[in-house]
Amino acid sequence: MQQPLKTPLNWYEVLNRNLLVRSLETIQDLIVVSLCIGLFCVMMIQLRGIFYLMLPPLNFHEVTADILFLLIMVELFRLLIIYLQEQRVSIGVAVEVSIVSVLREVIVRGVLEVPWNQMLAACAFLLVLAGLLIVRVWIPPTFEGIDPEQRYVKHYQGE
Repeated sequence: MQQPLKTPLNWYEVLNRNLLVRSLETIQDLIVVSLCIGLFCVMMIQLRGIFYLMLPPLNFHEVTADILFLLIMVELFRLLIIYLQEQRVSIGVAVEVSIVSVLREVIVRGVLEVPWNQMLAACAFLLVLAGLLIVRVWIPPTFEGIDPEQRYVKHYQGE
């Protein structure tokens, strides 16, 4: 007896989803690693510039702005590392980067030179970010692995 001929498979039946997902995740990891390398190179260039700014005559305002910018880059680097480890973006680190970025802009411009409506908007934005930092403590972790917020969750749950 002859076996019945199989009908041609559709393209979505032939597609191996697991292989496709793993390949896309690998490509995404390569992109994040290249961002880490690029950010590290920019940090080194910025650090060299800070050392040149420390030579006389010292411009304190410019040095402070560059140091705060370097701290923002360090936090972004940390955010990328956490993403590589957990395959997710840490809410806490992202909020901290945002807070430091806003404060850097206020410090660089000078509090007295910023228009009152922009200062009011920055204050409102900082209050929202502070609220996010507080709320994330009560959000249950949805991923396994490294949890930067775990210390705070344990503290507020009384462990």
